[in-house]
Order: sequence, then C-alpha cells, then structure tokens
Amino acid sequence: MSHPNVRGVVILARNGDRSEYRQDPKTYAPGPTESSPLGESQSHHLGAFLRSVYLNSNSPSRIQKMKYDLVDTQQVHVRAKAGGEGNAVFDSCIALLQGLFPPNPNNKIVLANETTVVAPLGGYQYVPVETVEPDNDRSLESWTDCKAFEKHIAQFYSSPEFKDAAKKAQPFLEASRDFVFGTEISLENMYNVYDFMSSELMHNKSYAHRLPPSFIEQAQGWVDFHENGVFSDKEMGGIGNIAGRTIARSILGALERIVYNGDPLQLFLQEVTYQPLISLFHMTDIVVTHPEVKGLPNYASALAIELRSGDGNDPRDFLRFKFKNGTADEDFQVLHAFEHHGDIPLTEFIYRLENAVINNNRNWASVCNSGSVWTETREAAGVNAIYASVIAAFLLLGMFVLSRFMIKRNRRRSYIQLADPQETLPINEKARTPLRVGEQARFA
Repeated sequence: MSHPNVRGVVILARNGDRSEYRQDPKTYAPGPTESSPLGESQSHHLGAFLRSVYLNSNSPSRIQKMKYDLVDTQQVHVRAKAGGEGNAVFDSCIALLQGLFPPNPNNKIVLANETTVVAPLGGYQYVPVETVEPDNDRSLESWTDCKAFEKHIAQFYSSPEFKDAAKKAQPFLEASRDFVFGTEISLENMYNVYDFMSSELMHNKSYAHRLPPSFIEQAQGWVDFHENGVFSDKEMGGIGNIAGRTIARSILGALERIVYNGDPLQLFLQEVTYQPLISLFHMTDIVVTHPEVKGLPNYASALAIELRSGDGNDPRDFLRFKFKNGTADEDFQVLHAFEHHGDIPLTEFIYRLENAVINNNRNWASVCNSGSVWTETREAAGVNAIYASVIAAFLLLGMFVLSRFMIKRNRRRSYIQLADPQETLPINEKARTPLRVGEQARFA
C-alpha cells in the first residue's frame, strides 16, 4: 500500500566523529570528548541529505506544508543531548542544521531608512536548539546513574552467551594488546577497546600504518555484540531498553503534534548518541526483519520516522521508518516495524509502544530503583491503602459519635413539655410556625 504524502518527520541523528571517548563498562559513566572537523563535516553532509529528501520541492518525500526557502522556527523543533558526549553532540547538531537550512541571501531585513541588511555569513539561518541536560531531563540520557540498568549490565556479562563470546574473542583481544596502549583488554571493556582503535585509525597516520589488516573489522563485530546486548532487552518494557523507552515519549509527543492540525510542527529533530537507536530497533522488532541494524550505528547515522497520510480507501495516518547508517550509505533504507511488510498505522504504533514509555523523571527514578515503573506504583498504592483505611476508620467513628449526639439533641428538642405557657416555642423550619405542646418537630 502506498502512502505518498509526508505530513511531517521525526528524525533521530547520531553525532559525527569526535575524539576518543571512554565509558565505564559497568556503569556507562561518561568521560570527556570533543567534536572533530570530520564529525562536523559528516553531520553537515547529513543535514544537506535530509534537506534534499524533505525540503526539496521536487522530492517525492517532501514535507507537504513546510517552507522550503527560509526556516519557519514554528515548524521545526530541535533537541540535542547535553550529557556524556554532549559537546560533540551539540556541535554535530549545529553542523547538521547548517546543511538542513543553509545560508540564504533572502534572510534579510529592510530598515526604516531603506537600508537592506543580510544576516551574517551570507544569510545564515539561526535555528533554536533545546539542550537536554540529564540533571533536569532524562529523556536523552537515561542509562547513567541507574542502579537497575547497572544490574542489567552485570547480568548480561554473567550470561552464558556473553561468557561463550568472551572465550571466542580472547585470541583477538590478546593480539590487540599492543595496539590499545594501556586500555583494559576484555570483552566487558570492548567499547573502549573499539573506540580507541577506531579513533586512532582515523586520526593517527602512523597508527593506521601499523594496525594489522582485519583488526578494525573484528573489533567492530565484537563491539556490535557488546552494545547490542547492553542496550536491548527480551521484553519491550525491560530495563535494557531504557534508552528507547525514555526517548519514545518525545517521539510520540511529536507525532501527536504533527497530526494535530492546530499545531504548526512539521519537523522534529533530536541529535543523540547511539544508545536510543539500538533500543528502538529492538523495541519495534526492526531487528527481527533487519538484523543488519543490530549493534553500533555509524557516526552521522539517522533514523527518520515519516508520518504519511492514508489513501482514499484508508483515512488513517501511517508511519514509514527509514535508516541511513552514516555517510557511507548514499540513501535511506526502508525498515519495517513490528514485522509489517509496509507502513504501520500510527494508531497501532502508539498502542504497541505506549505501555513501555517512561514519561518523566519520576517514572525514570522509579524504573531505576526497581527495574519496573509499576513496582513503585504498586508499593505506593499499598501504603496509600493503609493510610486510607486508617482515615476511613476515624471518619466512621467520628460520624458515629456525631450522629449519636445529633439524635439525643433532636430528641430533647422534639418533645417539649412546657412548664410555662409563655416560654418561647421551637420553630418548625418547614412550616415556619410555632409548635404546639407535644408536637414532634419535623426539620427540613
């Protein structure tokens, strides 16, 4: 089934090349890094590619109602991860936006004195970027400082699958000892082994001349196994998928905004690191039909989720998933979510995904303390039930005492034996007339 009209797009883009980066293999606590001119060039190239696909009036995938010349900042929302590799991610985001919305001489203004002023750098277009700090918002970096995720990592390292892989990887790791210069040699530390090797291979000419053939390919295979195991889970809502579960909230929110005709949003871009991509590929079962996407995505790779309108026979909105694995890929590859053989209805996608989503920092804290967002909810419900029972008991007791008091008081006022005929009589509130001696009062 064909759904030709693109109503809007959600894009997850990985940062470009950067300096060597180290992560703690047990906690994934990050180290420092900086972007490189190569990485910025890769991201700029990605931005230009995205422009050719979505902002080109001649492209079959162009976004229907989006301005193509000068950016309308109401139609675009950009977020960039600020934790961990944040410096490199932010620089990559800016470079991507320079390619997506290049300088335009029409970005100018005519002043009251009839002077024309063009924006700097030949009409540079300034697009606002929301930086997402993990101290305030865990949506783009949810796997650090998370006890349940650390437990997940330890369980993966102790699994029979990992132990078997460690034995098979040992000859390669031993042979690599002279090419990683002090980096711990183990499959647990494979990310740091690979990152050192690939970074030096790219930036250090003498190292590139010394590294034996096939070493980087073997390192790539083992790091793919390692990161795929760490950032995935057998269950969609499992702790291993935490990177995808937290970013899913912003993805669903953006799709809902694009669908709503009263919201101008058309393009939602999130500049991220590799972890959410791995988790989302697992959560949506894309790895089942496309096992080639398992593992570490390349620099400047991008996942595009296109919102497409249905045809005349089906008015529903549909999603099409596309992936470009770095600059080596010339074009997008269409992926199929949840084992569909084509586009998936938006309603089905939301239905399948929404129960696994971590919506806010409070949910994240609950998941990281317990492993399940529902555990704290159940525990809180139990505590609240106890408090509610105690309060209810006090209320019932109070109501009982009050009712006994009111009954006695009413009886005293209802049957009146007057010793003095001139004594003031109680008033019948319904008839608003004095009561006769011995008459029962009927209060409204």
